[in-house]
Amino acid sequence: MILDILEIKKRLKHRFPFLLIDRVIELEEGVSCTALKNVSINEPFFQGHFPEKPIMPGVLIVEALAQTAGIAGYSLHANADKDLSFFAGFDNVKFKTPVVPGDQLILKSKFIAKKRNIWFMEGEAFVDDKLVARADFKLATVPAPE
Repeated sequence: MILDILEIKKRLKHRFPFLLIDRVIELEEGVSCTALKNVSINEPFFQGHFPEKPIMPGVLIVEALAQTAGIAGYSLHANADKDLSFFAGFDNVKFKTPVVPGDQLILKSKFIAKKRNIWFMEGEAFVDDKLVARADFKLATVPAPE
């Protein structure tokens, strides 16, 4: 299944400048998701990270992986359109190569397990088929405030 930005915005609460997925290119509901992020010099974070040598912050790569995981797990959650998802932790984070303007990030997140309201996920990010980052992480779903 392929999702465009309008479909992504139906599944995620994030909005510019924090929506870090441009397109879903493969989706197996409740199992895995592959998405892409076109990294542009116009991104607001490049103004300060770093002006003379722009590098996408690693924490934003991990956030993009988490957003990809949110797409993968959306169908597993009965109130996904109302509830919120938050990072509950991440482990085994590794950054291999800097991501720079002009790169296209391919983000792959896979659902591992669910315990109560916690989802356990794995994620990997690639540029030109080369692994640039990976992480194991947990997402917690909580009811949205009324």
